[in-house]
Amino acid sequence: MDKLFKIAAVGDNCIDLYDQTGEAFPGGNPVNVAVYIKRMNGNASYTGVVGSDAYGQFMIDAISSKGVDTSHMKVCDGKTAVTHVQIKNGDRVLGDYEEGVMADFKLTEADIDFLCSHDLVVTGIWGKIESQLYRIKERGTPVAFDFADKLDHEITKTALPHVDYAFFSDDSKSVEEIHAFMKEMMTKGPSVVVVTRGKKGSIAYDGKTFTNFGIIACEVIDSMGAGDSYIAGFLMGILEGSSIEVCMRKGALSSSVTLGYQGAWELRSSQY
Repeated sequence: MDKLFKIAAVGDNCIDLYDQTGEAFPGGNPVNVAVYIKRMNGNASYTGVVGSDAYGQFMIDAISSKGVDTSHMKVCDGKTAVTHVQIKNGDRVLGDYEEGVMADFKLTEADIDFLCSHDLVVTGIWGKIESQLYRIKERGTPVAFDFADKLDHEITKTALPHVDYAFFSDDSKSVEEIHAFMKEMMTKGPSVVVVTRGKKGSIAYDGKTFTNFGIIACEVIDSMGAGDSYIAGFLMGILEGSSIEVCMRKGALSSSVTLGYQGAWELRSSQY
């Protein structure tokens, strides 16, 4: 029987609020990754905090409906995080971010024990746990981290020594510049560094070889969640013992699915 890999997603969640239509979709980098892992028949949990408002219950219900373990989600008095979004020329443009109760999120001992019961932990730049990552890494649980386009952020510097799989996003630099950057990041601790480049595909570096992969052609409805989809596919490949190139292909394929619908997931929106 094939092993059912368990990935723990932890950190930020937010409501993606489309200002032009009033539609609200559940999202946030770790949340999206957990949902996409389930879409690929993996096993995923999400650990984080929502507010006591209607959006908070909407978030919990939405994540649970996808089969993600929400046993370590907490509800705190206050507002659930919201990201304002607009669609311009088919691309989503992120506006103001209202952090809400996520501002005070911190892992408990019970949370850390729970996360370390999984095969891999994934979080991101706004997940609020960069200073606690060493607690997970020292127990032997691999860590993946989405640094987005924050190539030189203080959080990046704090987190990198405790990260196994580092994901960045940059579609503006030359290949030579990206290679130099990836070599530098590799010296900070990761086993693999990946840079996604939008329509230009992605580059992965394992300390020895740079591997390039393009995109899988598809109709683009909404780019929300495309990068998170790539990470989920890549990590599933890692846990399955696949080559770096196969991991990249799985990431690109996962992204192509997400690009084909409105919002980060296939889920009816809510309006409040």
